[in-house]
Amino acid sequence: MFTFYRFLRIFVNPSLIIMEQIFSQRLKNARIMQGFSMDELCEATDNIISKQAISKYEHGKMLPNSIVLIQLANALKVNVDYFFKPFQIKLEGIEFRKKTKLSSKGIAQIKEQVLDSIERYLEIEDILSINSDFTNCLDNIVVRNRNDIKPLVDRIRNLWKIGEDPIVSIIELLEENKIKVIEIDAPDSFDGLSGFVGKKCPFIILNKNFSSERKRLTAMHELAHLLLNIDPVISPKEKEHICNQFANEILISESVFIHLIGCNRKDIALKELIDIQCQYGISIDALMYKAKELNVITESRFKTYFIKKNRVADFKKIAEKSRFKEECSSRFERLVYRALASEIISFSKASVLIRLPVHQLKDSLNLV
Repeated sequence: MFTFYRFLRIFVNPSLIIMEQIFSQRLKNARIMQGFSMDELCEATDNIISKQAISKYEHGKMLPNSIVLIQLANALKVNVDYFFKPFQIKLEGIEFRKKTKLSSKGIAQIKEQVLDSIERYLEIEDILSINSDFTNCLDNIVVRNRNDIKPLVDRIRNLWKIGEDPIVSIIELLEENKIKVIEIDAPDSFDGLSGFVGKKCPFIILNKNFSSERKRLTAMHELAHLLLNIDPVISPKEKEHICNQFANEILISESVFIHLIGCNRKDIALKELIDIQCQYGISIDALMYKAKELNVITESRFKTYFIKKNRVADFKKIAEKSRFKEECSSRFERLVYRALASEIISFSKASVLIRLPVHQLKDSLNLV
């Protein structure tokens, strides 16, 4: 209820009301980011803070004292400053896969993790005066079917100077081209997602628990969602097929694949596929999919491969083994250490950005 007392506070100190509004939303975001219900947050504070108090905080009815604030920060694994940081960004175009097995709670948790990570990423770029504006070179080209994909991939290869050699690091390639890549700790039911901050800051979120081959394919699949202007009349299922084809073609081009495998095969030795996997960082499943799409093998032969994999445990283990070197997103941390080494930010600020204790930062800085 909007009481006379609250009206008086707005009249006398409107900044206090703004602070309450920011704190209430930040507290809720941090709670969701940790996957806590209000009851679980109470338990995380050893029931020192009641559910009723948390509800009042989240509804902007009161602010906690300094002791409670520290308890909340510790329970939610954030710095106290986080609760009073004004909101400056809005995520757009986030789409989870249609068949995601994530619960609504899981989806909300991942969205808050994404928002928090992007906020900190953009903050360090702003501190270092780095221009993160991105231009989509494929935006004006409408994709109407799978035949449109190869010319678009060739265009990306040319503009990004990739060539047809194996891509050593997909994540570095994306970040060099102003697409932020963030890895989060998520359940296996989460593949990845992509979206924009505003109109000119694209991002891709990956599951850090996946194998390197799965990360690479997912990253390129999400790149397709960011870049391709797919005709809206195309079904969601076909849209996913188009994005998969784009990802597959980026990782290993049609011409290279045909050169290595041949135009028409009745059978393919597993050793052949393993060698290509080790060189190009693409899974054996994805290579078999490409062989089918290019009519190197028949649809029947493609199905036989999966039947054998599901029936023969040893074959499945060999076929699904990860063999490409691990890659991870490191640009954000590099930028924080760059600002720290250049004395642009303090250790306490770096600690807030990178979520590491000050003593660990001091130990790892190691200036040369």
